Amino acid sequence: MQDIAEPRPAAWRRILRLPVIRLPLLGGGLFWLMMVNNGFMEDLAARPLTALAVTAGMVTLALALYAGFVRWVEGRAPGELSFPGMGREWAMGAMVGAALYTSSVLLLMALGIYRIEGLNPASFLLPALAMALSSGVFEELIFRGALMRILEEHLGSWIALVLSALVFGFTHLLNPAGTLMGALFISIEAGLLLGAAYLLTRRLWMSMGFHMSWNYTQSAIFSGIVSGGDSDPGLIRASVAGPELLTGGSFGLESSIIAFILCTGTGLLLLGMTVQQGRMRPPGWMRGATPG
Repeated sequence: MQDIAEPRPAAWRRILRLPVIRLPLLGGGLFWLMMVNNGFMEDLAARPLTALAVTAGMVTLALALYAGFVRWVEGRAPGELSFPGMGREWAMGAMVGAALYTSSVLLLMALGIYRIEGLNPASFLLPALAMALSSGVFEELIFRGALMRILEEHLGSWIALVLSALVFGFTHLLNPAGTLMGALFISIEAGLLLGAAYLLTRRLWMSMGFHMSWNYTQSAIFSGIVSGGDSDPGLIRASVAGPELLTGGSFGLESSIIAFILCTGTGLLLLGMTVQQGRMRPPGWMRGATPG
């Protein structure tokens, strides 16, 4: 029996599938939703549970936008958001993210740089929930789900990993206390770790778990500065005094050589597993396939 060729997509759909069109449409739409939600979080700062509820709704909208775009424009199922394995991968990312930040603080405590002075009420754990959910979902959808994935289709895994990591890191210069060193450190330590988590699993849940857990542990528990952003007190009242290379200074622990070594090492481990399992993809021109 002779196979019947699939009909060629309409011209307008082929245009929408071009990377230079898809990336600003999908990434720009997600970025706009994130900015709108950031405004809501700022307005609702005094009501953390309401802020969390609004953020949950905005995150749901962003996930629906991403899935709908992939299905309607790209003509495929959004496998990077598939449910099988979601809980396991998210939990693994969340546990490792919390462990990495906690390990960094413990090393600072051992050096006498981070000193616990007391505890705040448990209610101080609430404000960071919306921030962690927002950054963990929106930024992973934008930088790994849209930017890195679309770049990978045409440029291959290695180039996509490097470029998306640099863009991710240097967008943090927009934060109030953003620094060049902090942006560079995030590009390497977080860009590598989060990108490798996506490449290894081909889903976004593990990178979301890493991202959310790191930010929440940093802010809500250890009262740290999140990537040069505003610093709100968390559960632990502490004093931090020491060389900026170790503390990260005004940018936060992401700009510390301690976090850099721990996160980069973990990212290299995940990347090694990805390479070993043959999950790295060559550029489109080397595999002779035209992405859908």
